[in-house]
Amino acid sequence: MATPDSDSVLAEQLLRFTRRVHRIQKRHIEECGLGVTPAQSRLLRTLAQYSSPPRMADLAERLEVVPRAVTTLVDGLEANGKVRRVPDPTNRRVIRIELTEDGRTALSRLRGARRTAASEILAPLSRDEREELGELLGTLLGGMPVHG
Repeated sequence: MATPDSDSVLAEQLLRFTRRVHRIQKRHIEECGLGVTPAQSRLLRTLAQYSSPPRMADLAERLEVVPRAVTTLVDGLEANGKVRRVPDPTNRRVIRIELTEDGRTALSRLRGARRTAASEILAPLSRDEREELGELLGTLLGGMPVHG
């Protein structure tokens, strides 16, 4: 049974681990040389999950951020040719966001960088330990789907 003190230690370990994961992923993303930030990378991954171009509000909701944050991310990605704004076919007041071919290529390279980062992070664990960690994280995430 965990004591309040051991829970505090575990919470600190989780925070330190999260920071380490972000730091390693950021380094691998930067090494891709795509000029994409971790937040932009997340937007690209989220955008790829849609079967048709979403509205900015859809992206903000899925990313759990304010719409203004999505606008800033899209502006940067659009300037780099990774996404484009397209008019909604049924409502000209609505703008949708779609991946460009360059965005799809970047997304593929970013996925490779994330896999490499994951390998680095998980290197100290055996296969069985990785499976156990996956199960534990799944429990903590409450069955939330994981998107690459």
